[in-house]
Amino acid sequence: RSSVRVLCGSNWSLVLQGQWMLEFYAPWCPACQQMEATWESFAKESERLGITVGKVDVTQEPGLSGRFFVTTLPTIYHANDGVFRRYRGSRTLEDLQGYILERKWEAVEPVAGWKSPSSIMMHGMAGLFHFSGWIRQIHNYLTGTLGVHVWISYAIFILATFLIGLLLGL
Repeated sequence: RSSVRVLCGSNWSLVLQGQWMLEFYAPWCPACQQMEATWESFAKESERLGITVGKVDVTQEPGLSGRFFVTTLPTIYHANDGVFRRYRGSRTLEDLQGYILERKWEAVEPVAGWKSPSSIMMHGMAGLFHFSGWIRQIHNYLTGTLGVHVWISYAIFILATFLIGLLLGL
């Protein structure tokens, strides 16, 4: 049984309380696959370290990857009572443990307030990532299920964008 807590859109706010280390990964990512065993070992030591270790699958949770503005994989964040810091150190078990035990996270500049995952700005970013996923689903439905040519699907989205712009302009 894994000691890693799986976070999703409905329970991500758990990281706002207590001390966490959070990994954003994708199942197809070679670097993420390479780090999986280390992350599991790190999670097994979490009780001794006084932290909770979590992970987010960005392919399943685009809103969370948007909220944390994840652009590279794997991405690791440290959270302490809602204050977020991006971990940029080595990804060995010893270095991850040292980051917590030696309180190295205190020397790292916290994420700016407006870029904090709990800010209104990043809440909006999460919405945009959800919206882009919804558009991708519509495109896949049009091209895959209905058999519409890809360029016709693009034309539909261009037309829809144009019409929405006109309506908003009026």
